[in-house]
Amino acid sequence: MKVKICGMKFRENLEEVASLQPDYLGFIFYPQSPRYVDDLSVLKSVPSSIKKVAVFVNAKIDDALEIVADYDFDAVQLHGSEKPDYCSQFKSATIEVIKAFGINDDFDFSTLKRYKDACDSFLFDTKADSHGGTGKTFNWQVLQQYKEAKPFFLSGGIGVENLHEVNNILNYGLPIYGLDLNSKIEVSPGLKDVQKVKQVIDTVRGL
Repeated sequence: MKVKICGMKFRENLEEVASLQPDYLGFIFYPQSPRYVDDLSVLKSVPSSIKKVAVFVNAKIDDALEIVADYDFDAVQLHGSEKPDYCSQFKSATIEVIKAFGINDDFDFSTLKRYKDACDSFLFDTKADSHGGTGKTFNWQVLQQYKEAKPFFLSGGIGVENLHEVNNILNYGLPIYGLDLNSKIEVSPGLKDVQKVKQVIDTVRGL
């Protein structure tokens, strides 16, 4: 299972986290987020062995494509209300596309069908009124309603203290591809607790 650490912001912290070799590191290009990456020079600190993910929320497509090209991103995570045609424009540029959806007990998983050719994976996060991390988990049992073969990242309130519960999802036989972690492994927005990151990576790779 892959590990994605999202919301990286500070160079020294990034270098420490990168030394632990997560599979993905996410950088948020949404100005309203406290984890907005305003110093783009930090991107140079990501080793080529780790996939760089640009996280956008309803960004203008030309702006997003320019950022991806200029800073050599490997993947995009689309965390807004982007339509399949929008997502497909990254696919045609050979960029890995992760489409995020906010999940609650009433989520209609059939709405995902029209996205299955427009992205490489889904990301299931806790539904919130605003964009970005809530630090809360959703009811993972609703994932049993997911009938697609498309792999997905699990996100929303995942930290050291509830990693063991991920085993329950593995028992569902679902195509879970990776875990996306953010606020539960932070000291403050954008500043990751390196020891917690290490615990997460060690635990996940032991599953």
